[in-house]
Amino acid sequence: MTVPNVSLVRLGYFAAFVIVVSYSFVTLRGPKGISGLVAKQHQIERLEKSNATLADENERMRERIGRLANNPAEQELEIRQRLKLVHPGEKVYLLNGK
Repeated sequence: MTVPNVSLVRLGYFAAFVIVVSYSFVTLRGPKGISGLVAKQHQIERLEKSNATLADENERMRERIGRLANNPAEQELEIRQRLKLVHPGEKVYLLNGK
Protein backbone atom coordinates (compact mmCIF):
# COMPACT_ATOMS: atom_id res chain seq x y z
CA MET A 1 0.00 0.00 0.00
CA THR A 2 2.83 2.41 0.61
CA VAL A 3 4.19 2.15 -2.94
CA PRO A 4 1.00 3.46 -4.62
CA ASN A 5 0.75 6.26 -2.05
CA VAL A 6 4.34 7.35 -2.76
CA SER A 7 3.71 7.42 -6.51
CA LEU A 8 0.49 9.41 -5.99
CA VAL A 9 2.34 11.91 -3.81
CA ARG A 10 5.08 12.26 -6.44
CA LEU A 11 2.45 12.66 -9.15
CA GLY A 12 0.75 15.33 -7.04
CA TYR A 13 4.04 17.21 -6.56
CA PHE A 14 4.79 16.94 -10.26
CA ALA A 15 1.31 18.22 -11.16
CA ALA A 16 1.66 21.14 -8.73
CA PHE A 17 5.09 21.94 -10.18
CA VAL A 18 3.74 21.89 -13.74
CA ILE A 19 0.84 24.15 -12.72
CA VAL A 20 3.16 26.64 -10.99
CA VAL A 21 5.58 26.71 -13.93
CA SER A 22 2.73 27.14 -16.42
CA TYR A 23 1.17 29.94 -14.40
CA SER A 24 4.54 31.67 -14.04
CA PHE A 25 5.21 31.39 -17.77
CA VAL A 26 1.82 32.83 -18.73
CA THR A 27 2.06 35.60 -16.15
CA LEU A 28 5.60 36.66 -17.07
CA ARG A 29 4.91 36.59 -20.81
CA GLY A 30 1.75 38.72 -20.62
CA PRO A 31 1.49 42.50 -21.03
CA LYS A 32 2.08 43.00 -17.31
CA GLY A 33 5.03 40.64 -17.26
CA ILE A 34 8.70 41.21 -17.92
CA SER A 35 8.19 42.92 -21.29
CA GLY A 36 5.71 45.32 -19.72
CA LEU A 37 8.13 46.02 -16.88
CA VAL A 38 10.95 46.81 -19.30
CA ALA A 39 8.66 49.10 -21.32
CA LYS A 40 7.64 50.95 -18.15
CA GLN A 41 11.28 51.38 -17.13
CA HIS A 42 12.11 52.89 -20.54
CA GLN A 43 9.10 55.19 -20.26
CA ILE A 44 10.19 56.30 -16.78
CA GLU A 45 13.74 57.03 -18.00
CA ARG A 46 12.39 59.04 -20.95
CA LEU A 47 10.06 61.04 -18.70
CA GLU A 48 12.82 61.70 -16.15
CA LYS A 49 15.05 63.10 -18.92
CA SER A 50 12.17 65.24 -20.16
CA ASN A 51 11.52 66.52 -16.64
CA ALA A 52 15.19 67.40 -16.18
CA THR A 53 15.21 69.30 -19.48
CA LEU A 54 12.05 71.19 -18.53
CA ALA A 55 13.44 72.01 -15.09
CA ASP A 56 16.59 73.47 -16.71
CA GLU A 57 14.45 75.50 -19.09
CA ASN A 58 12.33 76.79 -16.19
CA GLU A 59 15.47 77.84 -14.33
CA ARG A 60 16.78 79.72 -17.38
CA MET A 61 13.42 81.48 -17.74
CA ARG A 62 13.41 82.46 -14.04
CA GLU A 63 16.90 83.92 -14.40
CA ARG A 64 15.85 85.85 -17.50
CA ILE A 65 12.76 87.21 -15.76
CA GLY A 66 14.95 88.29 -12.83
CA ARG A 67 17.33 90.09 -15.20
CA LEU A 68 14.42 91.81 -16.98
CA ALA A 69 12.85 92.85 -13.67
CA ASN A 70 16.09 94.43 -12.42
CA ASN A 71 17.42 96.04 -15.59
CA PRO A 72 15.34 98.75 -17.33
CA ALA A 73 17.68 98.86 -20.34
CA GLU A 74 17.18 95.16 -20.94
CA GLN A 75 13.41 95.62 -20.52
CA GLU A 76 13.38 98.32 -23.17
CA LEU A 77 15.45 96.22 -25.56
CA GLU A 78 13.11 93.25 -25.12
CA ILE A 79 10.00 95.39 -25.67
CA ARG A 80 11.50 97.00 -28.76
CA GLN A 81 12.45 93.64 -30.25
CA ARG A 82 9.14 91.91 -29.55
CA LEU A 83 6.82 94.76 -30.51
CA LYS A 84 9.11 96.11 -33.24
CA LEU A 85 9.01 99.59 -31.73
CA VAL A 86 11.41 102.43 -32.56
CA HIS A 87 12.06 105.78 -30.98
CA PRO A 88 10.99 108.88 -32.90
CA GLY A 89 13.64 109.85 -35.41
CA GLU A 90 15.21 106.37 -35.60
CA LYS A 91 15.52 104.68 -38.96
CA VAL A 92 15.04 100.96 -39.45
CA TYR A 93 16.74 99.14 -42.31
CA LEU A 94 15.45 95.72 -43.33
CA LEU A 95 18.04 93.43 -44.83
CA ASN A 96 17.00 90.39 -46.85
CA GLY A 97 13.44 90.48 -45.52
CA LYS A 98 14.51 90.35 -41.86
